Amino acid sequence: MLRALLGPTNTGKTHAAIERMLEHESGMIGLPLRLLAREVYDRVSARVGEAAVALVTGEEKRIPPRPRHWVCTVEAMPLDVPVDFLAVDEIQLGTHRQRGHVFTQRIQHARGRRETWLLGSATMRPILRRLCAEAVIDSRPRLSTLSDGGSLALAALPPRSVVVAFSAPRVYELAERIRAKRGGAAVVIGPLSPRARNAQVALFQSGEVDTLVATDAIGMGLNLDVDAVVFADLRKWDGRETRALEDAELAQIAGRAGRYHRDGRFATLEPLPPLPAATARALAQHRFPADERLFWRDHDLDLDSIDGLLGSLRRRPGEPWLRLAEDADDARALMALARLPDVRALADRRERVELLWQTCQIPDFRQRMSVFSDDHDALVAAVFRQLCAGPTLERDWIDQHLERLDRTDGDLDVLLDRMSAVRTWTYMASHRTSRRSWVDDAAGWQARTQAIEDRLSDALHEKLVQRFVAEPGRRRGGAGTVAARAGLRSLAGELAAKVPAARALVRDGSVAALAPAAAPDSAWVEAAIEAPHVRFVVQGDGRIWIDERAVGRLVRGAGRLHPEVAVIDHAGVGAGARLRLGRRLRAFARDLVAELLAPLPPVDDGLGPAARGIVYQLQQNLGSCAAAGMRPQLEALPPPERRRLVADGIVFGRLAVFAPRLLSPAALLPPELDAQAPACLPVDEIIPYEALGYLVIDGWALRADSAEDLARDMARGAPLPVLARGLGMAPAQAAAQAAALRAAPGLALAPRRRRRGRRAGARGVAP
Repeated sequence: MLRALLGPTNTGKTHAAIERMLEHESGMIGLPLRLLAREVYDRVSARVGEAAVALVTGEEKRIPPRPRHWVCTVEAMPLDVPVDFLAVDEIQLGTHRQRGHVFTQRIQHARGRRETWLLGSATMRPILRRLCAEAVIDSRPRLSTLSDGGSLALAALPPRSVVVAFSAPRVYELAERIRAKRGGAAVVIGPLSPRARNAQVALFQSGEVDTLVATDAIGMGLNLDVDAVVFADLRKWDGRETRALEDAELAQIAGRAGRYHRDGRFATLEPLPPLPAATARALAQHRFPADERLFWRDHDLDLDSIDGLLGSLRRRPGEPWLRLAEDADDARALMALARLPDVRALADRRERVELLWQTCQIPDFRQRMSVFSDDHDALVAAVFRQLCAGPTLERDWIDQHLERLDRTDGDLDVLLDRMSAVRTWTYMASHRTSRRSWVDDAAGWQARTQAIEDRLSDALHEKLVQRFVAEPGRRRGGAGTVAARAGLRSLAGELAAKVPAARALVRDGSVAALAPAAAPDSAWVEAAIEAPHVRFVVQGDGRIWIDERAVGRLVRGAGRLHPEVAVIDHAGVGAGARLRLGRRLRAFARDLVAELLAPLPPVDDGLGPAARGIVYQLQQNLGSCAAAGMRPQLEALPPPERRRLVADGIVFGRLAVFAPRLLSPAALLPPELDAQAPACLPVDEIIPYEALGYLVIDGWALRADSAEDLARDMARGAPLPVLARGLGMAPAQAAAQAAALRAAPGLALAPRRRRRGRRAGARGVAP
């Protein structure tokens, strides 16, 4: 059965395909980006086990002995592996000048034994009818609406905005302006590695900055909590010319606004005028001209000679709706190398021509703009010569290149260039033909190139933060804060270690003094990978323990609800085992988040827009929010839905909206603390109190429920000593706190309806 799921962004097509794949005994999904493939691989392996899932991209190959499911980039799909279910995502990329021919080939020839899904834009419907007449085509509606926001000034950008430009210099310019006006911006451009991109996105997702500045790299593969997409430019350089973006291209980017059932909007940035009415209507209604031609290349190649190979790559399609792909990087590299006499002499038989073609397919991540001496064609030629001379690439030669790249000095462009070059070496270290690997000790070289990429990614992220984020804003958090409270109780551990009023609660000193047990061998790793979640324990410093051994630490991820895990080094544990343990710990961290948020109702539980917005904000802030920041949703919340949220345990107070169960000692404090979380604490600037259930008012952090009690006592005219006892502070401090509280904007947010009885608070409304 061949099925096509077509529709705009935010329709759930990819999610549906993954779920369907897991219903089959075996399956494969091809995704357009390495980053997406990694995310999907982590999701699938967490559900069915690492031994059942293979990951295959240009730069990574993790193939267990008997995988049932394969997660791949579209180019790397091993089509000789038979599977029951097969899916290809973002098939409209068949119109891409360089990559399109691969997607067209997959549309025409990639099939599962029982079921095949093709996922993409509705613009592909007519051409699919020509290429795959037997396909059953289903349309998927967008889960939320897009609306036109007109033209906005930089100073008037709403929170959770993405500003889009189409070159790195333009992105830098806009980020500098936003830093000057708004305190800072995160930056996403195409050359960033997944690690650096995730770190930048984490600044935005966690609320450290309100604005993300990006190229069209965000148009595919990044799931962000974005309310508005604002176009700073409407023209881009496409490799040949500077041209206006087509409506469908704008829609792919604008569609990042809104998430699941939350609505979004798009706009232009002044001095650009608003989008033309017809374009705005097309984006809002998701109606665009059909794709008329796809790029194509003959994949039945003549490998008997270089000229035969070049001729087969120039062979034209026989159908008018197919267009020959002439700009692909591998074909361009082959034409360049074919002009070298020594390369022609070496490619004297079929095996050598096949090897030459494989080396020409080495990706040029540097996009031919390297500051280093060797350009891409010279590198490809050197690889081919060495593989003709010996079984593998020379160790000293690889080492010399990697030594030059393993440096973190230089400006942004130099770091980006080094990182892109390292990715090329990662590709070569992981490449294997049916006959041989290109390097000896492939796992060792892959581990080294990955370590260099990680170091460069971290250095690049720091430079981006230093340049585009104002210092006060970026200090709101720190490496331990990302995991925020979710057992994730690491934040409470930070609070306990750093704030004097809380430090006294620790019984036996700081848990940071604990050291991991010695690991004489790696046998325990297999047991840890197979262990159920209940055997893992998170201590107050964010470290994850199993059987009295510290195995990892919660660190910043792509947002508060997406913590990452750093695996702790142990003697005798190899790189492969570390990778597997890291994936196991990430799955544990995800379950921890789900456990933490269990007291909150699901966002999609039949709620209206205002109620969904309230629940969403509570989830993002781990159970409590200042009421002043939720004014639009609170004013629009219908009484029946308010009563429903109250029945689900949500309290609507004068100062805060919160879930009391997420303010309990079990939720707020790590296991080594056995007392009630303090009601009031002096503010330490590096702690994100909002994620711990506290409101910050005039230099003090008040736990949300305690702040409501204080507001109630003040409204009743309680004397100062009573207020001081409730806050656990001196009368003079309590007087200052009460004065600050009276001036807080949340008190005037919404007049409270008078309720009888002393149990009003128990019904979900602070009295």
